[in-house]
Amino acid sequence: MFGDIKRMLADIKNEVNFTRGYIGKKTLDERVMTAMATVPRDAFVPDKIKRLAFDNCPLPIGHDQTISQPYIVALMSDLLALRADHSVLEIGTGCGYQTAILSRLCAQVYSVERIAELSEMAEQHFKQLNYNNIETRVANGYDGWPEHAPYDAIVVTASASHIPDALTEQLKPGGTLVIPIGLANMHQELLLVKKDLDGEINIESILPVAFVPLIDDKMRHQISGTIH
Repeated sequence: MFGDIKRMLADIKNEVNFTRGYIGKKTLDERVMTAMATVPRDAFVPDKIKRLAFDNCPLPIGHDQTISQPYIVALMSDLLALRADHSVLEIGTGCGYQTAILSRLCAQVYSVERIAELSEMAEQHFKQLNYNNIETRVANGYDGWPEHAPYDAIVVTASASHIPDALTEQLKPGGTLVIPIGLANMHQELLLVKKDLDGEINIESILPVAFVPLIDDKMRHQISGTIH
């Protein structure tokens, strides 16, 4: 397994070098790379594809969802610029791998997932690995998690149609939001959104990406109601 992890880390470093023109850096934070080395990605991958767990690619986890490419997980974690005392909101728990990486970098992670079965699976993974600074809920990600706001950082692991107002409102002044924007099967961009100390929002495009869509349950119910 150590050889597989070493290969994954080498692949991440190669991707960083390949995309440095986009991301504006030659290396990622060593704390992030240590988290990538110590969180066992194979623990979050379905048994039938565990042999692929350390490949630098997304993998299916059921319910038409994926575990993200290790490079993207590392990059998004790096862009958040987390400190040990930070609290983070994640939208899209999925199998919990990105959540677990964040939990090694900050004090508390709050993670929202709309698919109950995935949220339950992620909870099992956290318990097995004894990751105790993670709290999850099943809810509409577009709404964030206002009860624990404001957050030092927010990360969204599915592509939204727009930057939800609820998320920028729940971000602390001086905080950072990392979010992919764009429709499924069309152009998507990973955005770095910063809220300055006066509450002004600044947006930077980082690089093209491909994510599953972030579903807004309220909008879907409205459409469904109109059809019927």
